[in-house]
Amino acid sequence: MNPFLRLLNELETPLCRRWNRAHRHPWLLRPFALISRLGNGVFWYSLMAVLPIVDGLDGLEAALHMLIVGGIALLLYRSLKGRTRRVRPCHYATDIAASVPPLDRYSFPSGHTLHAVSFSTIALYYYPHLGWLLIPFTLLVAASRVVLGLHYPTDVLVASAIGLGLAYSSLLLIT
Repeated sequence: MNPFLRLLNELETPLCRRWNRAHRHPWLLRPFALISRLGNGVFWYSLMAVLPIVDGLDGLEAALHMLIVGGIALLLYRSLKGRTRRVRPCHYATDIAASVPPLDRYSFPSGHTLHAVSFSTIALYYYPHLGWLLIPFTLLVAASRVVLGLHYPTDVLVASAIGLGLAYSSLLLIT
C-alpha cells in the first residue's frame, strides 16, 4: 500500500470508528442506509426524469446537463479508484462494519458524494428554489458514506471538491 495512503488511513480510522457506531443503532442506521441507496442514482435519475415533465425544454436542458456531467464524473471517479486503490475503512480495520454492501472494492473518491455534489450544483443553477431539498440530501449522502463504514472523510471531501469543480467547469462552458 502507498505509504501516504497508509498514513492517511491511520489518521482517519479513529474518526471512521466513531461515525460507524451508528450501525449499533438500527433507528439511526436505517435512515443513512436509505439515503445512501437513494444517492446511488435512484434520487438523481428520478429528478432528471421529472424535470422535463415539470419544466419542458428547460427541464430537459437541466437533465441533459446533469447526465453529461454525471458521465464525465463516472469516468473520472473510476479512473481515480483504479489508480489510488485505497482500501475501504471496513476492509482496513476489522472493527469498522460495512453496514451495506460496497458497490466496488476501493474507497477513493466517494462516487456517491462526487455525483451528489455535481448533480446538486447543476440542479441548483437551474432551480435555486430546490436548495431546501438538495443541500440537506447531498450532505446526508456524503455523511452516510462514512457512517456506513465505506469511506474515509477525505474520500468524501475530495469527492466534494471534484464534484464542485466538474459542475462549475460545465457551468462556465454554457454561460
